[in-house]
Amino acid sequence: MAEQAGLHKLKALQQRWITYQVAADVLLSAAIALVLGSIFYYVFDDSLLWGLIVFIGLLVSILAIRRPWQITEESISAFLNQNYPQLEESTQLLMKPAGSLNLLESLQLQKVESGLYDVPGAPPQFYNRVKLAGVFVLGALVLTFALAKLPIRWHSSVGKLVVDSMSATAKNLPPEKVLPQIKSSKVTIAPPAYTHRAARSQDRFTLDVEEGSTINWSIETNIDVKQLSLIFNEHEVLKMQAGSDKSHWHLSKQISASGFYQVNVDGKLSDLYPVTVIKDAAPVIKIKTPKQYTHIDAGEVPKVTISASVTDDYGINSAIINATVAKGSGEAVKFKEYKIPFGEAFSAHGRQYDLQKLVDLPKLEMEPGDELYFYIQAQDTHQQTSRTDVYIVSIQDTAQLLSMDGLVAGVNVKPEFFRSERQIIIDSQNLIRLKDSLSKEEFAKRSNDLGADQKMLRLRYGKFLGEEDESKIGEESGGELSKAENFSNTNMILDAYTDKHDNAEDATFLEPAVKEQLKATLTEMWKAELQLRMYKPQDALPFEYKALRLLKDLQQKSRSYVAKTGYNPPPLKLEKRLTGDLSKITEPTSHEDIKKAGDQFETLKKAVIILEQLKTDPKLNAVDQHTLQVASAQLSSKAVAQPGVYLPAVNAMKQIVTSGKASAANIAMVEKAIQRALPINHAMPQSPASAADIGLSQGYFKNLNRLNK
Repeated sequence: MAEQAGLHKLKALQQRWITYQVAADVLLSAAIALVLGSIFYYVFDDSLLWGLIVFIGLLVSILAIRRPWQITEESISAFLNQNYPQLEESTQLLMKPAGSLNLLESLQLQKVESGLYDVPGAPPQFYNRVKLAGVFVLGALVLTFALAKLPIRWHSSVGKLVVDSMSATAKNLPPEKVLPQIKSSKVTIAPPAYTHRAARSQDRFTLDVEEGSTINWSIETNIDVKQLSLIFNEHEVLKMQAGSDKSHWHLSKQISASGFYQVNVDGKLSDLYPVTVIKDAAPVIKIKTPKQYTHIDAGEVPKVTISASVTDDYGINSAIINATVAKGSGEAVKFKEYKIPFGEAFSAHGRQYDLQKLVDLPKLEMEPGDELYFYIQAQDTHQQTSRTDVYIVSIQDTAQLLSMDGLVAGVNVKPEFFRSERQIIIDSQNLIRLKDSLSKEEFAKRSNDLGADQKMLRLRYGKFLGEEDESKIGEESGGELSKAENFSNTNMILDAYTDKHDNAEDATFLEPAVKEQLKATLTEMWKAELQLRMYKPQDALPFEYKALRLLKDLQQKSRSYVAKTGYNPPPLKLEKRLTGDLSKITEPTSHEDIKKAGDQFETLKKAVIILEQLKTDPKLNAVDQHTLQVASAQLSSKAVAQPGVYLPAVNAMKQIVTSGKASAANIAMVEKAIQRALPINHAMPQSPASAADIGLSQGYFKNLNRLNK
């Protein structure tokens, strides 16, 4: 009997272990399905049925992998031997027939059966996976609650998760006041198709919608009502249609402008509910490269990379580069237009695109001296377009740069300086052409000689900036100072160790702008000299061309231009000359009657006075009530444009007018809104007020006039 009891307990432990393993698998599948189902429902606005499908699929997969039903009595026996020392690793004796046991095994079996009574019916090890799965379930519940509260939604047009500002705004609003006859309400907002946003529902009457959205109201009342309507902006009345009975009503309307509305149930009006319409903004285009004015010097690759970012509220439909090539000059200029696509597919209608296009200028038939004018134009899914400013890319005309036209007619001509840089460029080009016919040593010698010529020219211009002369570098000085009799000769010391000309920072014979451009010229000469010293005349050409262009620009700025003007006076009438006849010369007079315009804010100003009186005297007569009604209408017109600012004040004003009593909070709210609506009064010029002198000045002037007579 004891043997049978031990075997029964072994089988009971096997069944419990299988049960706990299956329960752990069910909880784990439920946790994963709960998270995925919440994501499908709250983020992707899909059905909760996906959560059930995921749960069944996961549970079947986990059970097929783990196979808890295959837990055998041998597995339980090994578990007991490992965790309970009192069984002396002999639990497997319970599964042997009694007749097959020898004397020693029979004695050991008795010890196992006695030790088996101390083993609990459900060992703690069975609960480990169940506890862990329970923790996963709690974590899944917390994550589901967070997903339900967070306004995160997936938008296919963007291809990523975005924050739904509509849901966030609705959750932050205070609870609304509704009529007691209304049992429940459901407002469905269907945004326009171009927004690529899914329809959403809410139980609030306050609306934050996209421009052009279709709103569907479904209202259920506690009792049957005769008529239910919506009043928009206090003048447009839309009657709702009844359903199967007089307690279910619905209405659809397309909203395109901000304002407010209220619900009318059999003549009883609700509070005013704001309607805020979010306008669709035009696309925003930002050009990253190139700069607005780009100049391609000689030797540079005639290509330009156009990089830009285009963003929009709901999606981009297209973006294109509109380019115009200008060829020639003066009256012979010609223009040719191009439309250059970016090569980006806008079929996804994303909200942001980073666009890039490499434009090969020679493919646009551009030559040196031509200019490219371009701008980027983008269109969103609502057919709204925007464009950037015009950007200019020009190619340096080397033939015009090397010509001497205009240099001989300048006011401040320096032909030796300008011809020197020009001659260096010509010699560099000639050296490049002769490279294949010259030996390596001869080529390096000529390139180094050109670098020396560039250095001499740089030093010549450096004198204008007060730079040091390099002709005396290394020359020993201070021989006279070493003599004992000149030890305290201050003048000789200053003469030897100080400069007698302006330094590079304080040169005074050049204007700051000219000095800055001359410094840039010297920098280009430094770079050209470096390349020539390294036997790379081809790489030195761009710096030489830029130095020459800066020099020519400096020479052009030194010219003085005087505009030529002509004036033909009218002929003189000799018969009237020196007669002194001024009879036909009249003083101009101007007469204008200005009528003072009526003050359109007079009613609001009177309303403030009435509200102040209500603080001390709560009675409201008919005239004051009419004034407050007119002021309420003016505030309502303001609330149509800005419902979030003026709508609470309109509600407070209606309570004051209808009840005839005013609380301090309502009066303060209305006065604050009126103060916001009133314009700022600017001070007008006035004559100074004369001090009262009790008629002394008038008596003084009368007596003075009497004496003069």
